[in-house]
Amino acid sequence: MRRLDADTARRVAVRAQLLDARCSRSVTEVVEELGVLQVDPTTAIAPSVDLVLFSRLGADYDHSDLRFALETERSLVEHSSFVRPVDDVGLAIAVAGEDLHPRIREWAEANAGFRADVLAHLAGEGPCTVAEIPDTCQVPWRSGGWNDARNVNRLLEVLALLGDVAVSGRRGRARVYDLAERVYPPDLEVPAPGEARRLLDERRLASLGIARPSAKDSSGEQVGAGSAGVPVLVAGTEGEWRVDPGALEALDDDTAPFAGRCALLSPFDRMVNDRDRVRDLFGFEYVLEMYKPAAQRRWGYYALPVLVGDRLVGKLDAKADRRAGVLHVHALHRDVPWTAAVVEAVEAEVAALGRWLGLEVAGA
Repeated sequence: MRRLDADTARRVAVRAQLLDARCSRSVTEVVEELGVLQVDPTTAIAPSVDLVLFSRLGADYDHSDLRFALETERSLVEHSSFVRPVDDVGLAIAVAGEDLHPRIREWAEANAGFRADVLAHLAGEGPCTVAEIPDTCQVPWRSGGWNDARNVNRLLEVLALLGDVAVSGRRGRARVYDLAERVYPPDLEVPAPGEARRLLDERRLASLGIARPSAKDSSGEQVGAGSAGVPVLVAGTEGEWRVDPGALEALDDDTAPFAGRCALLSPFDRMVNDRDRVRDLFGFEYVLEMYKPAAQRRWGYYALPVLVGDRLVGKLDAKADRRAGVLHVHALHRDVPWTAAVVEAVEAEVAALGRWLGLEVAGA
């Protein structure tokens, strides 16, 4: 079994996530290489999808580029709170159908008439938000309080998972749903679940470069490699890792040396979302603290991990005040000593973030 030193393992991860040299790619090409973008509504600085794309594309990225790919070009789709390449949505539907929780499946089956009403409404009225679809459920959804009485929203989420409806766009923050046949390509393939899992494992490992065979991220999403890739050991860590074969080939290519840079990462960025992986490979501790009381936070409400080269060196605690036109930098937490070069690189990237947001940077 091949053995990698820690520096090499980190560089495999950074390069796979397009965080080495700033890439010249389209939004669709970036998402195809990253596999997915996790959708989260928090806008303390900017939506997570935009932060992920800015960290790869820089100031050339504009949110309208993502909207064009999703709503006009249809090269990307939103499925189950992730933006995915349209070519992968059939794989996600196949796996979601097999993994649907029995309680959710039973509830959907008990509401067959409700399902028929929703599909008929979309067929007749065209794209609709949740608020525009009548609630005709036979058995209300019970969740312990959080989603009680949100029957239309819950059913649409289930139907989207299964590929009956699809998110066709957004009005403000509200998802707009339509029949899947009017959003997805007519030749969309939904393979058998086993084949879909194998392909998703391969795509996931290619986007991560290196991963444990079995792992879940902070939201419980599968981020392990399964049986994909090549087994390796990494110095300073225990147990087996899997590495993408293409990443191993790149290691042996002397004409493409690693070239690091500084990047500010979304808390939902796939580079850091597997907290165990980032701890084992980078020695980096991170928890998203927006759900903690303010007095218990160490790094801030929505702290952005700071990458320099192949090391995660700290966190940026900042908040965008769009009304005042200011990006308030509350703190730059240093996990390790920063050289003058690191300070310069981080300050330059914070300044670039402010310019991209159209905000003046103020604070630490």
